[in-house]
Amino acid sequence: MSYERSVSAEPHELSPETVWEVRMPAVRVGAGAADELGYQLGQLGLSGDERGLIVTDSDLVSLGHVDRVADELAADGLDVDVYDGVEREPSVEAVGECISFVREEMGDDGYDFYLGLGGGSCMDTAKATRAVIANGGDVLDYVAAPTGAGEDLTESGAPLILLPTTAGTGSEISPVAILSVPEKNIKEGISSPHVRADAAVLDPTLTTTLPPDLTAKTAMDALGHAIEGYTTHRYDDLLRPEDPADRPVYAGRTGFTEMFSEKAIDLLSSNVRRVVNNGDDIEARGAMLKGALFGAIAGLTAGASLAHAMAYPVGNNYHTYHGETIAALTPASTLGYNVASDPPRFAKVAEMLGADTSGMSTREAADEAREEFVRLQQDLNVLPSGLNELAGITDDDVGALAESTVESQQRLLRCNPRPVTTEDVEEVFRDALYNWE
Repeated sequence: MSYERSVSAEPHELSPETVWEVRMPAVRVGAGAADELGYQLGQLGLSGDERGLIVTDSDLVSLGHVDRVADELAADGLDVDVYDGVEREPSVEAVGECISFVREEMGDDGYDFYLGLGGGSCMDTAKATRAVIANGGDVLDYVAAPTGAGEDLTESGAPLILLPTTAGTGSEISPVAILSVPEKNIKEGISSPHVRADAAVLDPTLTTTLPPDLTAKTAMDALGHAIEGYTTHRYDDLLRPEDPADRPVYAGRTGFTEMFSEKAIDLLSSNVRRVVNNGDDIEARGAMLKGALFGAIAGLTAGASLAHAMAYPVGNNYHTYHGETIAALTPASTLGYNVASDPPRFAKVAEMLGADTSGMSTREAADEAREEFVRLQQDLNVLPSGLNELAGITDDDVGALAESTVESQQRLLRCNPRPVTTEDVEEVFRDALYNWE
């Protein structure tokens, strides 16, 4: 495989990148923030007699979260419909069903506002639905070629607010909606600033019903974002594109993203044990939401890397939860293979995870990051010990998984701080089969 420093510059254009940017929705954080939705929608230009749609799943209806949000909006004079047909790891077809629901109810113009309530699947479905309604056509029109037509989005559409009920995916601030394509066993994304929500509401009272295993799994995704964002390449290791529009979404770490990575690693690693053992701990739940937000600011700006690249083929082929897949892969990839790229930086990761590295050499301290991450997972006692326990993956499977990773995940592999070959990825997959006995 080739390892490009830039996806947009010609080989002879060796001018390093000098520009970085951060884009964010308006973010409201704190217990009870969901009770201020009417006010927040007013800030986005709604007058009080509009009709909106809550995009969610049936579990959240059963748990009462949907009624809580709908009742709050009704009290402010806002009428809402509910679409609760979101599926886990939503497919292109499933998102198309939500779009059809909108068009049947409201015509091509769609609703006056949208709310995505739930985990990453609900939020991504809401983001993709709002985008396609605003721009016309179908989902595949905006998925990159060769799977889709690769058309550009030009409109953002009606206001969209996302309310995560998990602390992990980062979808509430990201400019990407991830969709599965089951017939090809791959995942694709609709990626554009027009996909990003207008606002996000991080209310820890919406996360208390998340069971311990899902709490841990989503936390591992958030921690993966934070660590990968902290250890990816610097933004000025890339080449500067001739056209600013060609600057990649994952643009490398900066001093700004590093601050958020450091705080995210601290908040997540020091609170996840508390929330797994006591889901009603509002203080710790709030810390987890903030940690996930900060990790997303870092990882979804600087870039996710090898662990996330490898996770997609595993999820596509074995239908595993994304967070537990990241948990199984991170020790061997981010905290194993990548350590050689910058041992002093990984030594800092070990300390942020809580390891005592006094008396160790820099390389010994760097390697301790992996050990501390594994200890954290063992303490949680709800995560798989590796890919074998996760999905029955064996040595016979690693070749196909590695080939799929290299063929389909160049967008993420370009962010990895250490170049990889197919053979390298095979070895990392093999290493990730068993993280502990």
